[in-house]
Amino acid sequence: MTTIDLPTPAGLGPTARRVPIHAVTLRRLISAERVKLTTLRSTWITYAVAFAGMIGFGVLSSWAMTSQKPIPRDFNPVSQSLAGMDLAQLAIGVVAVLVITGEYATGMIRSTMSAEPRRLPVLWSKLAVFSVVTFVTMLVAAFASFFVAQAVMGPHATTLGAPHALRSIVGAALYLTVAGALAMGLGFLIRSTAGGIAATFGLLLVLPLLGSLLPTSWQQHVLPYLPNNAGNALVGVHPVPGGLSPWVGLAVMVLWAGVALAAGAWRLVRQDV
Repeated sequence: MTTIDLPTPAGLGPTARRVPIHAVTLRRLISAERVKLTTLRSTWITYAVAFAGMIGFGVLSSWAMTSQKPIPRDFNPVSQSLAGMDLAQLAIGVVAVLVITGEYATGMIRSTMSAEPRRLPVLWSKLAVFSVVTFVTMLVAAFASFFVAQAVMGPHATTLGAPHALRSIVGAALYLTVAGALAMGLGFLIRSTAGGIAATFGLLLVLPLLGSLLPTSWQQHVLPYLPNNAGNALVGVHPVPGGLSPWVGLAVMVLWAGVALAAGAWRLVRQDV
């Protein structure tokens, strides 16, 4: 730690004030990123949308499904309670991109990089803060969605002790966190809010639709490895024929996020802000 001397305001005497200057460490970077993330109104609004969407759509979907006569044969009370995950990922993708592109749009990224010229610690600190906040928020939302949905299902409800129920609930939070990390990597790479959001939703939502147009002989070798399908393998209670196992699906999803973050880190290091 070093200090600098600042002149005292007029009338307070000739002595100078000594102001400590602390070294920039990863812990202090994480603390600074936590302040940035939690003090923006847009962050709270977007997380609230993700939280409400996860619970609201999951409960509404569960009520609508159990109101049918007869209930569809593929109905599963655990998976149905987590139906809001697809809506939540839209909001999580938006906030993940905005965490990065918002600083580029306002020019705050210059101050951030002036404080930490090494750059890569900035990426790791942003990723760490975002991942922890997202996982905790979405884990609470997933459990809340499960329990409230079971309450409205009546005789068709299940319990947390049902096969693979706990893994599906925790998996939903993991999937949304990793999907957000992928979006952060694209934000660093593209540096445009519109472009980052479009690229994120293109990978997560549009790419599986395009993959379904491939010849049938190709689909079984391509579709399971797309990020959305790989993540859904972790969340689904029953394995999809020809799909990945839950933890292999998570590994594939992490690989997609890792590639996006590596590309974003490359541009962060190689190009000026």
